[in-house]
Amino acid sequence: MKIICEKDNILKALNSVTKAVATKTTMPILEGILIQTNDNEVKFTTYDLEIGIEYVINCEVKEQGATVVNAIMFSEIIRRLPDAEIKITLDEKNLLVIECEGSLYKLATMNPNEFPELPQINIENSIELEQNSLKDMIRKTIFAVSTEENRPIFTGCLFEIKNNKLNVVAVDGFRLAWKSKFLQNKINDFSAVIPGRTLNEINKIIVDSYDIIKIGVAKNQALFEMENCKIVTRLLDGEFLNYSSVIPENWETRIRVDKSTIQNCFERISLISSSSIEKEKKYPVKVNVDIGKVTISCTNQTGDAKEEIYVTTEGKNIEAGFNPKYFLDALRNIDDQEVFIDFGTSIMPCIIRPVEEGGDYIYMILPIRMKE
Repeated sequence: MKIICEKDNILKALNSVTKAVATKTTMPILEGILIQTNDNEVKFTTYDLEIGIEYVINCEVKEQGATVVNAIMFSEIIRRLPDAEIKITLDEKNLLVIECEGSLYKLATMNPNEFPELPQINIENSIELEQNSLKDMIRKTIFAVSTEENRPIFTGCLFEIKNNKLNVVAVDGFRLAWKSKFLQNKINDFSAVIPGRTLNEINKIIVDSYDIIKIGVAKNQALFEMENCKIVTRLLDGEFLNYSSVIPENWETRIRVDKSTIQNCFERISLISSSSIEKEKKYPVKVNVDIGKVTISCTNQTGDAKEEIYVTTEGKNIEAGFNPKYFLDALRNIDDQEVFIDFGTSIMPCIIRPVEEGGDYIYMILPIRMKE
């Protein structure tokens, strides 16, 4: 194998595929990158048995071949080389020789025949959408994915096609984030739960552009395809929450407020809420809605904090307790200038939604019972 390629080209591939390199494994081959040539293309592949990523670049291929090299070592060397043409050769001793200007490195390699093949997916359903739309949908839901492994189904996001609308839903038992988008082409209804870790990595790879990404789903695998890149992931098994049945349809109290103003209040209040001497205790903040005004307060051993802001209110006065982190996670991911915050009772879920987004984004938080 002998290839000559610009550093930027190789680096684009490595920045994507290194996200699927196994870190804790008894199989050293999974810590490697499979490098394969095909005419004037070079394909880089990584696979940790949960996520697999392929990235193809154009290169000057002098000799065809394939090898596996340690991913971290190879990518770190490439990253630190001068911004110039890089020559990569597999020599007669099966060492990978990397040359760039005055730099010369030789790395041990592994047998490419031992590298596990990515699953072959017989796609049953698929959708296409712009990368910036998918990026936005992931960003607005992924933070609400559960990190508790005792309910694996909630460690992923539900991707559901219903009535030609894509719904992406995340839930962790205390909150729910739901983002939807109507699709232009007629699509059959289907659903799949994609691991949160996969979506986090995909979100780092896709770009904020109108370029298309195709999502294909089979029985237990999903495939994300872009121009140069393919990502394969397993799907999560189990019954996802019937989310539409838990979102309240009516509210008793509604406020309309400038998003930045209330976000800044929660940022300051959380300094007191999260700085308790008793680290294991979670101190909620109290939200009190009065006519034209919201008071947010917190008291613990560290001290007291109180914020008052003037807002537009409808309905009854209400007092309820909440984890301020849950409010902040939603507010930080809303792009609109104003939000509606809807309350039922002190024990019913609270709904945050952008004023301008027309019901395409809903975020729900369960309250915390306040001690008297």
